[in-house]
Amino acid sequence: MQKDKKIVCPQCSAVNRLVADRPASEARCGKCGHAMFEAHPADVDAASFDKQMSRSDIPVLVDVWAPWCGPCRMMAPAFAEAAGVLEPEVRLIKLNSENEQQLASRLGIRGIPTMLLYKGGREVGRVSGAMSARQIIDWTRGQLASA
Repeated sequence: MQKDKKIVCPQCSAVNRLVADRPASEARCGKCGHAMFEAHPADVDAASFDKQMSRSDIPVLVDVWAPWCGPCRMMAPAFAEAAGVLEPEVRLIKLNSENEQQLASRLGIRGIPTMLLYKGGREVGRVSGAMSARQIIDWTRGQLASA
């Protein structure tokens, strides 16, 4: 029997219960009514990032990027495509390092784009450089298999 999981709403950051015997694709936030998974990454600020890390029972893949970064802009469609494949098993979020410089520093970001993979609130993988959707999916699944 599968266990229910806690997930954080990408819209309002409320913690919700993902019921194991219901399709995750139909899950909606109990507070704001927003769909929990939309097959595209959610933009986060420092507060919602911290809540995702501390309260989510599913793995979280973070794309750390900046608007002025050419490779980041090139990778954005691939990251969105990967969300369509990886969700609802993995939550995909985007962190703008230009807007969240203190958080990027705390995370030890030295170059962008950088992807960070978290499971159980701890970092289990990190990779820098632009990737295709297939590379993102394969890297994520590989990291989770060995975590």
